[in-house]
Amino acid sequence: MASVTAAASAAPLLMRIVASSIQIAGRAGRIIRDVMAKGDLGIVEKGKDDLQTEADRSAQRCIMASLERLFPNVTIIGEEGKSDLKVPEDWLVTEMNSEFLERNACPDGLKQVKESDLVIWVDPLDGTSEYTQGFLERVTVLIGISVNDRAVGGVIHQPYFKTDNGSLGRTIWGVKGIGAGGFNPVKPPSDRFIVTTTRSHSNALVQSALDALSPDEVLRVGGAGYKVLQLLEGNAHAYVFASAGCKKWDTCAPEAVLEAQGGMLTDILGRHYSYGKDVSFPNACGVLGTASGTSHQDILAKLPDAVKQAMNKTQ
Repeated sequence: MASVTAAASAAPLLMRIVASSIQIAGRAGRIIRDVMAKGDLGIVEKGKDDLQTEADRSAQRCIMASLERLFPNVTIIGEEGKSDLKVPEDWLVTEMNSEFLERNACPDGLKQVKESDLVIWVDPLDGTSEYTQGFLERVTVLIGISVNDRAVGGVIHQPYFKTDNGSLGRTIWGVKGIGAGGFNPVKPPSDRFIVTTTRSHSNALVQSALDALSPDEVLRVGGAGYKVLQLLEGNAHAYVFASAGCKKWDTCAPEAVLEAQGGMLTDILGRHYSYGKDVSFPNACGVLGTASGTSHQDILAKLPDAVKQAMNKTQ
């Protein structure tokens, strides 16, 4: 699956980046499991409720070193800032996922994408608090690809997902104009309305937005990647976070995968975020995601004006 044929190496740039990111995310996932298995997480507090572990640092070094080796002229932005790219040889991934390349044709509008059009957003370990507290199924590796400021491709890897054969790790991908793969999409139930939101960063605005939607159930879980997985796998209709806690590396890959599958992800005012190389990192106006078949506009209309005005002021 991982070998690169001459045809694969001649594939359009975007397709090669996605095919490489599928392999790289899986390697980063193994590093995350290895750090946990050794027992010393090397926790550093970057800020209030903002932790970093050795797994975050090492996974980012693996991802950044591999991507920069393969695509040296593409802008790559990682959550953990500048990384030491002198990594062990077995951390460097140079293979592409040939199955992805063989089964999918690049959309016409993306065939001529140049390196200067691209930004790759990397969250090496989304859900660090979950990782340190043992909610391992919620941990994801996120690699998002933007073209001309818009999220168009993404990879979401779950290091601790248990497969049918008992092994660990699952990689989901999505490209707008192609669709998504690596999982079985499920629509949320039609007889109940379920919302997913933050587990540990709630506030009065977040709660006000939830109250206005009157959901039958609220899933409070950590990690933007894991919340979007709830939409993709039919566990929730909407992801609602009326706060400024997320960053671009949290949402670029999830947005691309969700929208490739027919859903939508915007800020609380219904606007897509820009993922260009010069944007500020915080998602200042919150996050609203909806599953395929759920009306984004209907949920936007139900959100209180006071919530929207408060979020608009933070931009």
